[in-house]
Amino acid sequence: MVAPHRPLATARTWTVPAALPCATQPARTELIEQWHQRCSALGLTRAERVDFDPLLRSDLTVARERNQRLFTHAAPVMEMLFEQIVDTESMIVLADVAGTILHSVGDDRFLQRADKVALAPGVNWAEHSRGTNAIGTTLFEEAPTVVHGDEHFIHANSFLTCSAAPIFDPRGNMLGVLDVTGDQRSYHQHTMGLVRMSARMIENQWLSDDYGNRLRLHFHTRAEFIGTLLEGIIVVGADGKVLGANRSALDQLGLSSAALRMYSLTSLFGITVSAVFDHFRAPLPMPMTLSLSSGRQFHVNARFNGPQRSMVLDAHGSEAATDVIVNDRPARKPSEALAGDTAHSAQGTLFSGLHYLNTGDPQIGALVQKVQRVLNRDIPLLILGETGTGKELLARAVHQDSNRAKQPFVAVNCASIPESLIEAELFGYEDGAFTGARRKGAVGRIVQANGGTLFLDEIGDMPLALQARLLRVLQERNVTPLGSLKSIPVDIAVIGATHRKLREMIEAGSFREDLYYRLNGLVVKLPALRDRRDLDVVARRILLSECPHATPEISASVMALFKTYAWPGNVRQLANVLRTAVVMAAGEAQIEEHHLSDDFLEDARDGRPMAVAAAPASDPLPPGRVEWPGDGLAGACSAPHDLAVDRAGASATPPAGAECTAAPRTLGEAEIDLIRNTLSAANGNISEASKRLGISRNTIYRKLKWGKES
Repeated sequence: MVAPHRPLATARTWTVPAALPCATQPARTELIEQWHQRCSALGLTRAERVDFDPLLRSDLTVARERNQRLFTHAAPVMEMLFEQIVDTESMIVLADVAGTILHSVGDDRFLQRADKVALAPGVNWAEHSRGTNAIGTTLFEEAPTVVHGDEHFIHANSFLTCSAAPIFDPRGNMLGVLDVTGDQRSYHQHTMGLVRMSARMIENQWLSDDYGNRLRLHFHTRAEFIGTLLEGIIVVGADGKVLGANRSALDQLGLSSAALRMYSLTSLFGITVSAVFDHFRAPLPMPMTLSLSSGRQFHVNARFNGPQRSMVLDAHGSEAATDVIVNDRPARKPSEALAGDTAHSAQGTLFSGLHYLNTGDPQIGALVQKVQRVLNRDIPLLILGETGTGKELLARAVHQDSNRAKQPFVAVNCASIPESLIEAELFGYEDGAFTGARRKGAVGRIVQANGGTLFLDEIGDMPLALQARLLRVLQERNVTPLGSLKSIPVDIAVIGATHRKLREMIEAGSFREDLYYRLNGLVVKLPALRDRRDLDVVARRILLSECPHATPEISASVMALFKTYAWPGNVRQLANVLRTAVVMAAGEAQIEEHHLSDDFLEDARDGRPMAVAAAPASDPLPPGRVEWPGDGLAGACSAPHDLAVDRAGASATPPAGAECTAAPRTLGEAEIDLIRNTLSAANGNISEASKRLGISRNTIYRKLKWGKES
């Protein structure tokens, strides 16, 4: 059982750096004394000689093979963590549940120093062997632990500072310990945070591996934290029983692992599996809002992640895997559910095929016709469009309508995976790729997509060095995992997507021209929501997904506001606005203006019409032209997409020739305008806008209240 979360042990009044938090707290001294008394009771002395008797090589091999799965999940995370602490006189250690070190990586000079105290693979660092130390004490306490300098029981280890966190499986059983050890003079208070996050990454990967064929609910009290390491994840069986959970879920629910497994989805949240299924089978579903009996509310997304397996849902009898679950067209059988692995997707979207996306807009209709002509022709598809326009929805629809619909749909967001991990993520790794690996490490995303569709989202953000490897895979249809000499043949359909201007990137040397021409068999551009004529249909479908049983109407005044608004966040922003309105309407038959959030009303009313509003309906806003939003504008202005905005926050000015008269504005209004202008200049890319403005992404979300970027 997972022990209750305990506060991170703070420093004591002994010889420690001033950087250590709460250095004068007596509670820390008492805690260390308790640990040392425990070691004395084990018969150890502080002058204990260092034991250099590691396991025999054959025994270490057995220990590693026994913990091969732990190593497989931990090795890439350790490599990524090492990049965060490189050149800090530190090392990263993975130990099993008995305290035996299985694997370590670190700075060469420090590894040599660590060898002098036998901190190396094959040596046991449990408390009964090494006294008080972060690895052994974490195993005993079952909680994250810092042991610094003279806090180590054995004097020989006092030059070390160690931060360790336990690793648990979804049922609360301890698997091992992840530790960062360094020179005690290099202590940094953020090290423990990195270790704990890394341990959670390993745990979440283990959970996904264990329950790839089960319903997973991803939740948090704040919607923007869904899809991050802070989200809680619980696994639910077809009968509604809770099968497992990650530590964030246990912390948020205030339950132990064993106690949580006594619940069902109904007794926990008051909802059935079939009700969850109904909610997320609609197009563009927003997170559900579920409550505990105490009244505490959570935002919840549902997913099916992992390899293609079947899961029978009690009320529907349909087979499903990963995020996208079923096709509701009568022509398809329930068993022809869309399968795939989108571990980095936060949507869990369900829809039919291309016909469902055709909602009456001429541009969308023409786009769908083009795509239908190349279905099953082995022609790559490249989807362009601003953030939030639905590029992944289109990719899934293409897969759904293709001959590959029964095979995996694997989505890889090239912008969300750390550069240090994306190569292993795409191509996988085998024997020898990481120190200590004995068996096949991990199957890459490309191999997972074999027989199905590989969706490369934000392909423009792929590191240049990896573009050559990807090009070779697309040309030869063979993948060579890291550390392997064997190639694996793959049969995949490739769909790329980006909001970037790839031709400009090619000219700048940041994107390979040969890869571009390999990806752009057919290039389609999804129009921005402000340029579409089906806003009322899209809004209606969003409401149907949010309130399938009592769908409210949208009043004429609200729809008029919607049709004159620029929607810089596109369909994603519209979905967030409507979701808030549904909650505010609280079962009323019609959404009125007073149900909309104040910030949206302010934007929509105070002279922010979209630029295309003044043009004839048959003459949509041409590419490269954007609205110039501002308070008190008598009309609309247009500006180039490469509008320059000063990083320090200086006010952006309209381009020459743009005759717009601005009324006096408050400082807050000017701030909002600057953020919106910068987002328009960055084609809706919030990461790019945050860099230009010198503020965080969270600040942009908070100011504009668009919701989380996926």
